[in-house]
Amino acid sequence: MSPEPPTPPTELPTDVVERLDDYSPERLRTLARYAETLAEYRARNARIAEGADGDEIEDRPEDLPDGVPSKATITIKEINENRYYYWQWRDGDEIKSKYKGPVDSSG
Repeated sequence: MSPEPPTPPTELPTDVVERLDDYSPERLRTLARYAETLAEYRARNARIAEGADGDEIEDRPEDLPDGVPSKATITIKEINENRYYYWQWRDGDEIKSKYKGPVDSSG
């Protein structure tokens, strides 16, 4: 690792970069985990919303369990600092989930 601090992405607002400069390493790691989870949540909701437009998924994934529709997407949830895959889909106004398995952290 370089002894110099990393260069922040130009896409980040200056006030965000300045605020991050004051955070401890642990707080930055917590923020990074939250930001990753939030990004996955928003991406999943965008995929679900796209699927709600009537686009049908032609190929049903081989590992899709019974009771999970083909429009379901995979998301990652962090529970007690462990990460797990879940199938998620929209059913009317509800978002439903079904456990898929742990995220392999060795890869």
